[in-house]
Amino acid sequence: MYKLRVTSSYKNTFDKLARNDETLKKRVMVTLLKLAENPKHPSLHSHKVNTIAYGQRWSSSVTGDIRIIWDYDTEDRLIILLLDIGGHSGTHKVYK
Repeated sequence: MYKLRVTSSYKNTFDKLARNDETLKKRVMVTLLKLAENPKHPSLHSHKVNTIAYGQRWSSSVTGDIRIIWDYDTEDRLIILLLDIGGHSGTHKVYK
C-alpha cells in the first residue's frame, strides 16, 4: 500500500473545487483509496500527461472531467505526492 502525501496546492484547489459538493468529495475519497492501493488500478485510467504547472506527471480519473495529478516521491517510491486536482477545461484546468 502506498502512502499519500498532500501538497498545499492540491489541498487549496480541492477545497475550492469541492467546497459545497458532497458527491465530488466522496468520489475523490474513493479515488484516493484506490490510488493508495494500486496506482495502476484500471478504473483510475492512470497515465502520464503534460500539466500546466508540473510538467510531465501522472493523471488519474475521478469523474468524467476531474483528474488528480500526482507523482511518486523521488526518494521513496511507496509515497505518492498529490500535486493538483482539476479538469480538462475551465477555471481549474490542469492539462496543457
